Parts: sequence; structure tokens; C-alpha cells
Amino acid sequence: MSTNVLPNLVDWARRADPDGSIAIIAEMLSQCNEIMKDMIWQEGNLPLGHKTTVRVGLPQGVWRAANQGVPSSKSLTAQFQDSIGELQDYSIVDKSIANLNGNVAKFRYSEDMAHVEGLSQQVASALFYSNEAVTPTQFTGLAPRYNTVTTSTAKSAANVIDAGGTASANLSIWLVGWGDHTTFGIFPKGSQAGLVYEDKGDVVPAYDSNGNRFEAYTSMFQFKLGLCVKDWRYNVRIANVDTTTAGLQGTSPPDLFTLMSRAVVRLPTASRRLSGITESDAPGDPVPGISPAWYVNRTGREFMDIQAIRDRNVLLSSKDYAGDPVVVFRDVAIRVVDALTNSETRVV
Repeated sequence: MSTNVLPNLVDWARRADPDGSIAIIAEMLSQCNEIMKDMIWQEGNLPLGHKTTVRVGLPQGVWRAANQGVPSSKSLTAQFQDSIGELQDYSIVDKSIANLNGNVAKFRYSEDMAHVEGLSQQVASALFYSNEAVTPTQFTGLAPRYNTVTTSTAKSAANVIDAGGTASANLSIWLVGWGDHTTFGIFPKGSQAGLVYEDKGDVVPAYDSNGNRFEAYTSMFQFKLGLCVKDWRYNVRIANVDTTTAGLQGTSPPDLFTLMSRAVVRLPTASRRLSGITESDAPGDPVPGISPAWYVNRTGREFMDIQAIRDRNVLLSSKDYAGDPVVVFRDVAIRVVDALTNSETRVV
């Protein structure tokens, strides 16, 4: 099974954080949100974004006759820029209450963990649903990039599979191919993996709802991140999975594993990539390795199990993945992401 040997958020945090505080928060985020375990990161080449050059056209040869010249040709490239958004929060604990607890550090840690989990859920939701065209302070997630099944509207529509749902009670199943040349998270140039934690102690004044001041212990959390989809071909969205009695809960539900098998085939050189072959395994191979993962919410995961039991699907199994037992399909880990909703509107 393909495993992620590329740097995730914890790896970056450990590199740039000598005292370990940022790395601890990064590990907390990963524990709260499994997508952080898979997602790889690169330092952006801009203070608030990342500019990418992609090839959009290949050189063309000619069938040459004797004594006939050959015109020159070249590839065509284009540049695009992905933005970075800033997510910030403060954990504020009344000093007198924390002192009454008898263990200030433990009391603050408990409250800080709640804020970290809240940030984690917001990040997970943003990775799929955020849209800077609607909310300029955010970055653009996956769903706005794969939001049509019409290839004349967007090339990425070729990797959107329509499961047939027509109402607004749909879910999506995602196959994401993380990689340095495919899809990766970005953080600002020169920053600590985009993640900042600062214990401000009790020096920052806190105020109640009436504007009255009181003493409090304060922790500040800041996460600057974005998403770069350098090659849209390595992500697939199975959209319009109806969660109602007309769909998954009905007598003729969509066959999730058939849809997922179709998704795997959409990836270029799928069989090689899903075997975990990298450039070091195949020197000179121009195709970069990826670390793929499935993402689905609990409703979708539940019906996967139901259909697997009914059909005795041998492609669904449990394996050890980076030290943890996980369920896999076609040798790719299935991750549950609670931020994925059952209320998606139809993708057309």
C-alpha cells in the first residue's frame, strides 16, 4: 500500500520549531483531523500565496517526407496563483478560575485542546468547501474546483463522477492524490509551517460582554494555509450521492464500490501510482509519485460497510497504515471526515 513519505504538517513544524511547542499543536491537529496525516505541505513562493507554472500544451512533431524540413515546436505553459488564508483564535481563561483548579497548566491545556479541535474542523471544512470568490479572506478548497460535470465548462469535470442524486441531500466521496506535483497544502514563505502558537500568559487584558476588564490567561493560535492543485487529474470527486430513501437508504442505492473503482481509473497511470512506486524506485520516470487517500463522511462510510457485507467485497480490507489499522479500498486508505456534509446541492 502506498504510504506518505512526503512532509506533512507535523514534519514541517518539527523542522522549524526548536522548542517543540508548534509541533505539539500540529500533532493535536492531526489527532483531531485525519486529513492532516495525509496532506503534504510546501512552503509557498509568495508571502501570501504560491505561483505555479503548468504545461498546457505539448510540442507536435510532423510526418516528414524526403528533402522536407521540420518546423520547430515548443510546449505551452501557463501560470496561476493560489491564495493563503489566515485562521486565528484566542483561548482565554479567567485567571481566578484557573488558579482555583490547582493545576493552571492542565486547566489551560484542556481549554486549548477545545480550540485546537475547533480550528481543525474549520480547516477540514475549508479544504473542501471554502471559496475565495465568495469569501475573499479564505482560500479555495477542492469542491469549487470540481463543481461541474460539463467538460466544456471546466477540464476538471472529467474527474467528477455523477452518482445520480438530483436534490440537495447529497454527499461526495473524494479520491485525493497528494504529491509535490499534484495536490498539496501551502504556507507562507518564510513562516513556521503556517502554524503559530503563542502563550501570552496573563499580560493580555480580557474583557467581558460589557467591556469591563478582567485578568485572564491567553493562548493565541494562528494558522495560515492554502491549497494548491497543480494537476487536477489526480483528484476525483464522486458527487451527487443521494443520502435519502431515493438513494443510499432506498431499495436500489448507488453502488459505492463501482463508483470508487471508476474513480481509481480516472487517475493517470493509476495502477503504478497506487502501488506506491516513486521516482527513486523508477529513475527517470517523468511521472511523480503520489500518496492517495479516500475521504468520506460517516454516512458514506456506514453504507460502504453495509454494501461490503451484502456483496462480500474483497477489495475492502483492513491494513496497517503508518502504524495504525485502517480500512482500505483498492489499497488506498479510507478516511472519515466529519466536515463533509450530507447537504450538498446537485453538481451539474
